[in-house]
Amino acid sequence: MHTTPIPGNGNLFAALRAAFPQDLDAVAVETGNGLSYSWRDLDRASAMMANLLDSLDLPAGSRIAVQVEKSVEAMVLYLATLRAGLVFLPLNTAYQSAEIEYFIGNAEPAVVVCTAQNFGWVSKIAFKAGTHYVFTLNDDRTGSLLERAANCADRHEVAVRQADDLAAILYTSGTTGRSKGAMLTHGNLLSNALVLKDYWGWRSAGQGGDVLIHALPIFHVHGLFVAIHGALLNGSKMIWLAKFDPKAVIQKLPEATVFMGVPTLYVRLLAEPGLTVEAARHMRLFIAGSAPLLLETFNDWQARTGHTILERYGMSETGMLASNPYDPAQGERRGGTVGFALPGVSLRVQDDAGQPLAAGEIGGIQVKGPNVFKGYWRMPEKTAEEFTSDGYFRTGDVGMIDARGYVTIVGRSKDMIISGGYNVYPAEIEGCLNELPGVAESAVIGIPHADFGEVGVAVVVARPQAALDPARVIASLKSKLANFKVPKQCFVVDALPRNAMGKVQKNLLREQFSAAPAPERWCASEPAGFRCPAAGV
Repeated sequence: MHTTPIPGNGNLFAALRAAFPQDLDAVAVETGNGLSYSWRDLDRASAMMANLLDSLDLPAGSRIAVQVEKSVEAMVLYLATLRAGLVFLPLNTAYQSAEIEYFIGNAEPAVVVCTAQNFGWVSKIAFKAGTHYVFTLNDDRTGSLLERAANCADRHEVAVRQADDLAAILYTSGTTGRSKGAMLTHGNLLSNALVLKDYWGWRSAGQGGDVLIHALPIFHVHGLFVAIHGALLNGSKMIWLAKFDPKAVIQKLPEATVFMGVPTLYVRLLAEPGLTVEAARHMRLFIAGSAPLLLETFNDWQARTGHTILERYGMSETGMLASNPYDPAQGERRGGTVGFALPGVSLRVQDDAGQPLAAGEIGGIQVKGPNVFKGYWRMPEKTAEEFTSDGYFRTGDVGMIDARGYVTIVGRSKDMIISGGYNVYPAEIEGCLNELPGVAESAVIGIPHADFGEVGVAVVVARPQAALDPARVIASLKSKLANFKVPKQCFVVDALPRNAMGKVQKNLLREQFSAAPAPERWCASEPAGFRCPAAGV
């Protein structure tokens, strides 16, 4: 049976379900522990869970908050929430009680789903906040949610929703201040998925059929939307890994064609001797995102596998915005860039006064398109503040567009350091640091300074067996950068703190190193013409 969406139904699930292959008994998901789920299984299981949600007689627009380990059943719960016309609210599995208390208090979900292990403390928070239902779901196919759903019918009429109706709320990572809930509609998510299906050349069964290795978490845009929507909308099988294991991924490469990962995953794969041209011979496409990909990783991957990683750019608020081309006829994949603005996305760079900038000039990135979110949950003033008068969303990212249209992200506006009146972009300095012998990776942060407002500090990780001298690191930068850009201090650490998606948590570094004593050499590379109190000039 091959279904088509109900005419006039903008429900994302209706479009995903319509894309299921004719053979519903074919394998849709194969797990790392040998389980297989057919397309019929996904249809029936999502119907049963949707019927359970319907039986709760929830108010329209109710939120379903979910903090569980990755499993196929967790994905089915997401599909069921869409199917029932409710709003999905995924929560990072690393969040602790204070964070969960904030999210549940802010979103006021009607239903909370958590692991059995966390039921005690999560249910107390949820019931106190007014949540009526708390279910459990574990990664071994157990839990009260499945027990209750087992008694429900396996057929369900997809709820009719408009494209502008809310489908999901994603809380931003919260690396600065309180997390904000980005409201994403059915139309936002579907429009982005359709564009990527075409732009990344997803192949149907008649063209050889793509198979996706899914090794990402599913509480984030990358794993939940980009990967899952991509596979389902193409009727493609997923090889489902509950946790990222580089050896397991390499073992599965001959059975797959598409892999999506954050840069950290590519670095770990490169550390495996089993990663070879032969191992990747069957693969069609490797995609990277969620954090900047080092040019060294980009080049090493090309040398080791014969494949060129496709780097793209997106946000929780917008889905994907830009991508290096898949089709060589549209251009080459350029390391260090995120490619072109996607079809249907208008992307521009402006200065602080709101004036457009010429090609190659650095400024704030603003975007507009059907994929851009509806606003921040219960924050109308913040929403209004983040949009321009002509409807562009201020991403908070700083970057530039070259003459050919390639977009390069320089950093976050909040990460920009203003030192003695000069704008300093950490990404530029990090690029120089990462090229130095013995440096594995780096982060540049701004910390308070009595005279200059802020000064830059470099935090670097050494390569194995390499010994880094902080003073020599700083000295090396002086031959590459203007004095005002050179960090005033360097710290060598074992590792940079990262969130679940691999992004460096610079807020934690700022907290750690803002308290560090300022050495006498603070003023060794201050901008010319500025007064340095310690030097007495």
